[in-house]
Amino acid sequence: MNKARQNPLNTAAMHGALILYTLIALFPVFVIIINSFKSRRAIFREPLALPDAESFSLIGYQTVMKQGDFFLYFQNSLIVTVVSLALVLLFGAMAAFALSEYKFKGNTLMGLYLALGIMIPIRIGTVAILDMMVATGLVNTLWALILVYTAQGLPLAVFILSEFMRQVSDDLKNAGRVDGLTEYTIFFRLVLPLVRPAMATVAVFNMIPIWNDLWFPLILAPAEETKTLTLGSQVFIGQFVTDWNAVLSALSMAILPVLVLYVIFSRQLIRGITSGAVK
Repeated sequence: MNKARQNPLNTAAMHGALILYTLIALFPVFVIIINSFKSRRAIFREPLALPDAESFSLIGYQTVMKQGDFFLYFQNSLIVTVVSLALVLLFGAMAAFALSEYKFKGNTLMGLYLALGIMIPIRIGTVAILDMMVATGLVNTLWALILVYTAQGLPLAVFILSEFMRQVSDDLKNAGRVDGLTEYTIFFRLVLPLVRPAMATVAVFNMIPIWNDLWFPLILAPAEETKTLTLGSQVFIGQFVTDWNAVLSALSMAILPVLVLYVIFSRQLIRGITSGAVK
């Protein structure tokens, strides 16, 4: 009884801590956005002050629109991120369902093998990845980035989703089999709706590294027509001179999709993180 009474309080404390952490994490975003609407002198003089009639300036956004093809960069980033996330969620969920549902020889070893991808960064294999992309003719294509990011996100997706899928009732799945449902129908119609919080968590955790990545776009797709938003923003950063107004403006526009996704999936994300934390 005591544990049951404490559950709502513990859950509220967990939610409060997550909200506080979110506010702290969003503070640098707030600083970037307000400074993107200031003149260069105001950025360095009062970086934490809100723009006023004297300091307000749109020179950064005007520069971003004039130099480079910002909308093409945005489109490339959006395509790469959305397609990569879709493939990560689809194949990650299917692999997690197989590992959690079916018992076969090598099940544990397969799970450990996939988990190694979390501990070993994919950038270690950059040279080998570049060689493969050159051999297959995928250099300077968006598919090169999509394949790499899918491979990068699958280990974490399988690790998280398999734990959630083990909690799905076996009676529910067996009842579906008795009713004549196929394994694919059980997976898509019974299991996936029950692990939506975990799916949202995987999506958010994978979107941010994909959207903000500079390493693989610089190596695999540096051509003008395949540049991502992060890579395209580097044009304003020089060896000796940096256009801070343009950099902050480009970063502000690049942040918007991440914020929109977080707002959309925030409830599912919090449920996914806190699920099972309080018994």
